[in-house]
Amino acid sequence: MTRRQFLAISVASAALTAWPRAWGQAWPAKPIKLIVPFIPGSAPDVIARGLSERLTAALGQAVVIDNKPGAGGNIGLDAIAKSPADGYTIGLGTSSLSINPSLYRKVAFDPLEDFTPINLTYAMPHALIVQADAPLKSVADLVRELKASPGKYNYASGGNGSGAHLCAELFKAMAGLDVVHVPYRGAPEIITSVMGGSALFGFPTLSTAVPLVKAGKVRCLGVTGPKRNPAIPDAPPVAESVPGFEVVSWFGILAPGKFPPELAARIDSEIQKALADPVFRQKVQSDGTEIVGIGHKEFPAYLRQDLQKWKRAVELSGAKVD
Repeated sequence: MTRRQFLAISVASAALTAWPRAWGQAWPAKPIKLIVPFIPGSAPDVIARGLSERLTAALGQAVVIDNKPGAGGNIGLDAIAKSPADGYTIGLGTSSLSINPSLYRKVAFDPLEDFTPINLTYAMPHALIVQADAPLKSVADLVRELKASPGKYNYASGGNGSGAHLCAELFKAMAGLDVVHVPYRGAPEIITSVMGGSALFGFPTLSTAVPLVKAGKVRCLGVTGPKRNPAIPDAPPVAESVPGFEVVSWFGILAPGKFPPELAARIDSEIQKALADPVFRQKVQSDGTEIVGIGHKEFPAYLRQDLQKWKRAVELSGAKVD
């Protein structure tokens, strides 16, 4: 072997050794943490677990859920924002990222600078629920009852700043109602409080409510989207009784700011593949979830617009959280 041949082989071997260390080959080399800013069993948690299963299979490393609930999602969102942008921490973002900067007097993160939006995956209307045996049969019935007894009744939410909280506050403002807010730690407790009679109504996400509505455990008076949802077709839009009322929450995957663009693109690509799978789509949509799939290039613009939309909505509701 000549010296020149030896050097050529050595250079080629070094290149082959170095190549797996590039992002596209070496990553992920260990499990990835997926922070969920809400409690286990909540709609965001269920959604995150479905996505984590698909990402685990696609990436060849476990994507492990880390629930960090509290402060309407702010604790978990802050944890995502402050995590290293090394590819091993991502998080589930929800509409709370758009809502909370206007709803709370102060948040510890910048929704535009401290996150890398990867994929806005799903949209989810909320369900207006009451006890299954309540005499209330429609949204109009509920409005009449609340107006007849101002300050008498409670409504339950999944916590200050949650989508269910803002839903109810907008409902109150637009229908001219006086109702007492009782915040809980998550959406499942909305259901139990309504079923137990400690709250007259609540606005859990549709995915949380649909199984219990179908089982006859609670009654759905209406949905907060602009049209009827196939998962619960008998429930009309709340807007038919309260014109202009519409609240649809979104769910998507975020990463800390300055996340490597090639990794954001890879995760986005794997999510898009899952969303294109007919079996996965059918499973997701069975509970009223709507597939969106806005990718990492378009998601930042959507987030900017959503921040402005919710700023106006919070101002209209008059809601504020210290």
